[in-house]
Amino acid sequence: MSEYIFKLPDLGEGTVESEIAEWFIAVGDQVSEEDLVGTMMTDKAAVELSSPVSGKVVKLAGEPGDIIAVGAMLVVFDTEAAPAAEARSDTAASANGGGASDLAEPDPVPQPEPAAEIPSGRSRVMTSPATRRRAKEAGIELMLVPGSGPGGRITRKDFDQYVKRQVIAGAPAATVAAVQAVPATTEVKVIGLRRIIAERMSTSKREIPHFAYVEEIDITELEALRKHLNSKNADPSRRLTLLPFLGLALMRALQDFPQCNTTYDKERNVLLRHGAVHLGVATQTPDGLKVPVIHNAQSHSIDGLAAEIRRVSQAAKDNSAKKEELSGSTITITSLGKLGGIVSTPVINQPEVAIIGVNRAVERPVILNGQIAVRLMINLSSSFDHRFVDGYDAAAMIQSIKEMLEHPATIFLP
Repeated sequence: MSEYIFKLPDLGEGTVESEIAEWFIAVGDQVSEEDLVGTMMTDKAAVELSSPVSGKVVKLAGEPGDIIAVGAMLVVFDTEAAPAAEARSDTAASANGGGASDLAEPDPVPQPEPAAEIPSGRSRVMTSPATRRRAKEAGIELMLVPGSGPGGRITRKDFDQYVKRQVIAGAPAATVAAVQAVPATTEVKVIGLRRIIAERMSTSKREIPHFAYVEEIDITELEALRKHLNSKNADPSRRLTLLPFLGLALMRALQDFPQCNTTYDKERNVLLRHGAVHLGVATQTPDGLKVPVIHNAQSHSIDGLAAEIRRVSQAAKDNSAKKEELSGSTITITSLGKLGGIVSTPVINQPEVAIIGVNRAVERPVILNGQIAVRLMINLSSSFDHRFVDGYDAAAMIQSIKEMLEHPATIFLP
């Protein structure tokens, strides 16, 4: 046997270790050069790794959730084992079917009829680990699922629609049951992005004394302006939401409150006040919460900022975001949209010192010029690092944003 040891490469940005997120191979599989072997999770992103050689898989470094140091053994190959056509076919099925934490192939599951043709031009499947897991549990070959994402990536919606079509077409009972069955108790290993989220949230709440500040804002005039501008836009995909207006107002306010556009270097015990605003946009994705970043957000117009919010949010959802688009934010805005509730207490995105949260907009009766009037009201629920942002300054900044949003023309004044 000629043994080749594939060591975990340096994944960039000073990474010294990485977590195994998912295996696409198992011991005994025949792998060709450039075949995907698995996904490694860093603090910034999930990175898919390809095999540097052709050969038979002899050993894997561990299971999903295990931490591997850069330069340590990841996969051991026997390069003298020539790839047979049948073995390579099995490898492709393993790669597209999901992880291999038990290092054994699952028993074959009958596939839905009628069989679909594999989309032409697809050499490998791109999708999230969650979708791979669901496909493996249901016995569905991902190569058969049409992908609508970038580069043919299979989204969760693509998979759900494919399953529905198979059920309607009379899929075998075993497949339907595997998709629809809900076990009484399920163990979910905290790995990958969910582990990183858990660690960051725990660290943020443990180390940062959060100061919460909530203010209600009358956005009746702002909503009228938003609807007017949208009526002039023939492209529905470019419609304006509340977030770009909030973003512009926030960036104007930060000129007077630079202590809120700051990151804290814990190792050096230094505050870094940034001239540019690198705006984080908290985004819920199928894999969990991510914060893509609009770098130099202050350079964008209202339409440009809206387009960037859409772009980075979608990139975070379909895992096409670049590493630099998932790091480097100096302040974050977060919104749950229609689920925003009345009040929330957002957790600060370290190493930042402030986060601005948007709650749901609702019509409420208010006193206006001595009369009861129905106005569109919204709450901003924000959190600040009380070590570095005083309560007075935090409240004053939110009041500045409030004034601009209630008189939206002032957002665009020089």
